[in-house]
Amino acid sequence: MTTTTPDLWHHYGRSRAATDRAVPEAFCWTWNQDNDPGPEVLGELQDRCVGDLGAGTARHAAYLATRHRPARVVAVDASPAQHAMATDLYGHLAPRLRIVASDAVAHLRASADTYDVLYSVFGALDFTDPRLLLPVAATALRPGGRLVFSTLAHYLNKIPAEPDAVAADVTARTPDGEETTMRRWVLQKQVWTALLEEAGFTQITVDLLRTTTQGPRTADTLLVRADSSA
Repeated sequence: MTTTTPDLWHHYGRSRAATDRAVPEAFCWTWNQDNDPGPEVLGELQDRCVGDLGAGTARHAAYLATRHRPARVVAVDASPAQHAMATDLYGHLAPRLRIVASDAVAHLRASADTYDVLYSVFGALDFTDPRLLLPVAATALRPGGRLVFSTLAHYLNKIPAEPDAVAADVTARTPDGEETTMRRWVLQKQVWTALLEEAGFTQITVDLLRTTTQGPRTADTLLVRADSSA
């Protein structure tokens, strides 16, 4: 007997996708989408190969593909539901935007020296063991390439981020609506720095972007930048 893993991202973004099919007019890194900077932290993108890790419905990838003239943006997501919504919303942007159904680690492992820029906006870096993901991200980047990602600076309930590279179980829903959990890595600045160094990255910076929004599910953001070895 075979079993399948429930798609815990089945519900995410579904209501927005039903009413908003436009390419976004802005690219935001922060949790509450309320603060600078924008895509300029990715560096020069024209004629570059760019990868979005945990792209969801590919809204960020669509923005870059239409406004920054990269050679190609590859939007990678393991969720069948997210891949289907992304394809429905932005499949017409091919070939500049390529939408890929894949686990981020598996995709990067098969993509050595492919990318000039990799990024994630609360995506695969939050939900994949960084000790697995960061080394293959380093090998998938060309020499001098850049990795940029945003991640929670603390849990949504205001509990501080972890002082070690450990995950917590956070609430999720199965496609049929049952409550379950998934693993999320919410780590302190120095932990991310150490993990990136171990994976071979250099020129590491971690900026704290404080939210300007108040509420029970607001959060500050860590914006992390690192370069691959030349």
